[in-house]
Amino acid sequence: MKAFDNFHPVAPFLYFAAVIFVTMFTTHPILLGVSFACAVFTCGMITGAKKTLKSLLYALPVMIVIALTNPLFSHNGVTILFYLNGNPVTKEAVLYGVDISVMITSVFYWFKSYHAVMSGDKFVCLFGSVAPKLALLLSMTLGFLPKLKRKYREIDDAQKALGIYSRKGYLDKIRSKIRVLGILVTCGLESSVETADSMRARGYGLKGRTSYSVFRFTFADAAFVFFTVALTAVICFLAYKGAADFRFYPTVKEINFGLESAALYLSALLLSAAGIFCEIKENTVWRLLKSKI
Repeated sequence: MKAFDNFHPVAPFLYFAAVIFVTMFTTHPILLGVSFACAVFTCGMITGAKKTLKSLLYALPVMIVIALTNPLFSHNGVTILFYLNGNPVTKEAVLYGVDISVMITSVFYWFKSYHAVMSGDKFVCLFGSVAPKLALLLSMTLGFLPKLKRKYREIDDAQKALGIYSRKGYLDKIRSKIRVLGILVTCGLESSVETADSMRARGYGLKGRTSYSVFRFTFADAAFVFFTVALTAVICFLAYKGAADFRFYPTVKEINFGLESAALYLSALLLSAAGIFCEIKENTVWRLLKSKI
C-alpha cells in the first residue's frame, strides 16, 4: 500500500502541484538537484525500484541528448571549450543544457509518481462538483493510454491464437499490426461511447445531483496540506527576495550559501522529501504490523 492512498485526494494533488511548480520555475542547480534525487526516490518507492531503475536506463540517454543539444544551438558564454563547424561550444551553454535536462527529467518523474497516486476516481472527487464534464474528460484521458496498451496486448494475443497473425515478411507483419490497430481504435471508440452513455444515464453533471465519496478529510490530511502550503510559501518568499537567483550567462554565477539561501535549500529538501518520509513511515508501520501476526 502507498502512503498517499491514506490521504484525501486534495493532499497529494497539492503536494505534487507544489513540487512540480517549484521544479519548473527555477534554474538553480541545487534546487534542481534536490528535486531530481527526491523525484527518483519517490517514484521508486511508489511505483517500485525495478521499474524506476529500468526507466532511468531510458531517461539518462535523453538527459545526455538534451544537455548536448543546447550548446549546438546556443553559443552564449565566455568560456569557449572548442569550435564545432566554426561555432563556439561554451562551458556555460553545456552547463545550462545539463541544468535544463535535470529539470525536465525531474518533472517527468514527479508526473510519473502523480499518475501512480492520483487515480481517476480521486480526480473526479476533486473536480467533479466544480467542473464535472472536464473532470470526467481528464479522468478518462489519464486512464486511456494504459487501457489501450492492455487492450492492444489482448487483441494481439488473440490474433496470434487464431492463427491469422502473419509472420511471412515485413509487409505482412505491418498489415497485421495495422489490422490490430484498427480493431483497437474501434474498441476504444465503442468504450468511450458506452462510458458517456452510462454516465449520462446516471445523471452525472446534472444540477443538484449528489455523489458518494469514500474519501474523508482528516487531521492528517490537514497537517500535510498545511506543511505543503507553508513550505511552498517559504520557498516562494525566499525566491522573491533573490535567494533562488542563478545565472549561466555570460558567466556561471557562484552558488550562494548565505542564511537565506540555506533556508531555501532546506525548505526545498523538506518539501521534495516529504513523500519519501511518508512512504518510509508507511512501510515501517506495515512491517511492524506484519511482525506481530
